[in-house]
Amino acid sequence: MLLTDTHTHLYYETDEEKQALLFQRCFESQVNRLFLPNVDISSIAKIDDLVKKYPDNCFGMLGLHPCDVKEGYEEVLAEILQSMEGRKIYAVGETGIDLYWDKSTLGMQQAAFREQIKWAKERKLPIVIHCREAFDEVFEILEEEKGDDLRGIMHCFTGNLEQAERTIALGFYLGIGGVVTYKKAGLDAVLMQVPLAHIVLETDSPYLAPVPYRGKPNESSYLVHIAQRVADIYNISIGEVAEVTTANSVKIFNV
Repeated sequence: MLLTDTHTHLYYETDEEKQALLFQRCFESQVNRLFLPNVDISSIAKIDDLVKKYPDNCFGMLGLHPCDVKEGYEEVLAEILQSMEGRKIYAVGETGIDLYWDKSTLGMQQAAFREQIKWAKERKLPIVIHCREAFDEVFEILEEEKGDDLRGIMHCFTGNLEQAERTIALGFYLGIGGVVTYKKAGLDAVLMQVPLAHIVLETDSPYLAPVPYRGKPNESSYLVHIAQRVADIYNISIGEVAEVTTANSVKIFNV
């Protein structure tokens, strides 16, 4: 079995011993492919470090998280764009719109999102979208930009069936994480009506730990619990979930 975590911030753990144990538990749980989304300038070097340590397992992205879009964001974007030179990256992200924390930056977030979509199109890369309380705003931009050259993942998807179908119609996969294990989330009912061919798995560690670790720091080894819940929803084996979702990740990231 080969599991792929399409969205994990394992680089937040900077203690080398603890970090090594995180990876050891990953590999013991057969989570052997890990995609690392960038959030700001400071995380670029941390991602580089993990890619260097685990070149067969870790795959980096570059982008500016919407919560980090503030006054002066243009200069930050310029520096991140410059960082793409000489680095192998597999997606632009994470990018998108977040209206949970700060609605006042919406205009800047929209501009930054459009700019990063431009990067992805120019480089023929997928984008990984962070969307929190902002489906309408995200869809508005994706509809404007849609085409064969725009694809990727709607990270941490927790929407309804209509939003799932709209995401898929735009050429995106649904990133399914720990929320699928929460009884009152309602995500299981949505997935029952969405083919597995449109889904990838993620942890978003250290956030959103699945049951039975809900409320505790998340880690990529816990992806196995997410995969098992998805298997239960589709009434198939966890091995089949791993096979299909990993194959989906290969289609997206081309690795």
